[in-house]
Amino acid sequence: MDADERDIYHYMKHHGREFIPAQEVCRRVGGKRRFRNNQDWARPALARMVERRILESDPEGRYRLKPMPKQEPTGKKWASQEIVKLLEKKGKPVDKLLTVVDEDEYYESL
Repeated sequence: MDADERDIYHYMKHHGREFIPAQEVCRRVGGKRRFRNNQDWARPALARMVERRILESDPEGRYRLKPMPKQEPTGKKWASQEIVKLLEKKGKPVDKLLTVVDEDEYYESL
């Protein structure tokens, strides 16, 4: 992901499963100077992210992060990074834990 896509990703990550209009992304992500210079600056990045299947769009032109596929058969459970660090210190197995870093790596790999 390039810098624009990464900024959009982090903005969309905070909105969860909510669809966000492209104009709102352009306004909120790049700052007001960038928005004043070009009001549609994020549209090419959004199109690339849809093409790479990081985002999904609805017929109205709104976008959201595509949900991660369920990983229930592997038996992984979500845990914060602090909990993983504590478990590693105690020598407990952490290979069946899913963290925020794993989630970010998934979207980076798309």
